[in-house]
Amino acid sequence: MAADNIVEKKEPERLPVWACIPLFIVVFFVCMGLYGILAQGFLSLVLGVEARHPGMVGYILLEGGMLLAVLTAAVIMLRLERRPFSDLGLSVKGHAKGLWYGFLMAVLLYLVGFGLSLVMGEVEVSGFQFRPLDLLGALLFFGLVALFEEILMRGYILGHLLHTRLNKFLSLFISAAVFAFLHIFNPEIAFLPMINLVLAGMLLGASYLYTRNLCFPLSLHFFWNWIQGPILGYQVSGNNFMSTMLKLHMPEENVLNGGAFGFEGSLICTVLMIVCTILIVWWGEKRKAISLEAPQSC
Repeated sequence: MAADNIVEKKEPERLPVWACIPLFIVVFFVCMGLYGILAQGFLSLVLGVEARHPGMVGYILLEGGMLLAVLTAAVIMLRLERRPFSDLGLSVKGHAKGLWYGFLMAVLLYLVGFGLSLVMGEVEVSGFQFRPLDLLGALLFFGLVALFEEILMRGYILGHLLHTRLNKFLSLFISAAVFAFLHIFNPEIAFLPMINLVLAGMLLGASYLYTRNLCFPLSLHFFWNWIQGPILGYQVSGNNFMSTMLKLHMPEENVLNGGAFGFEGSLICTVLMIVCTILIVWWGEKRKAISLEAPQSC
């Protein structure tokens, strides 16, 4: 019988999800160490720049090394897990609108947040300078930052948590807490900035729960940082990487303006991120409900 010749193909065994994330982190740190040594060697030997004060070129090079490390770790782990690279959610096909929506949300957040800060007198614009090369350098740098952090936190870690039996919102919170922990050694870190970093992780990951794609969080993350620092003149998560277009003065550093940590340390930011995250979840749940109600073809 022909049926006797049919050999059942067993699906290859995959690494358990609970083991993948810790192993991925180990591989990532190993790769980051190797690429970090190469980057620092290049800075000191070729450019003659100290690693402690690398300047914009050095920042771009070091951030590029971190992006390369996370991509290397992801490729290695996905091959071990027998999963396609597309699982990271980097495809633009069918998700290009997410890039546009991320930009719009970042602009809206700062129109409201920065506008309120100005009206309330929490910040004042004390100067203006336009340096195109600095803005372009910042564009590249924060593009690398967004790619690195989104592939690491949403593309791999949150993506894998969503393959477990954990509730999707608990998975989102865990990934957001890990995201905040990555910034624990940032300058001027405090309780409210840490809370806001958790909220930022939830805001950036909320759309991923429903789309499994990084276009929206990548765009939002990139424009959030680029507008906040190089354009408006805030510290970015407590860091001051470059010259800024606007020069800001804070009559008093407090929880309304974020003080030395920047806009991400403000209560205004807290409220706006909560509202935007709720809106994204509402959109996602509504979108899911509509797809479930759609008539199924026979």
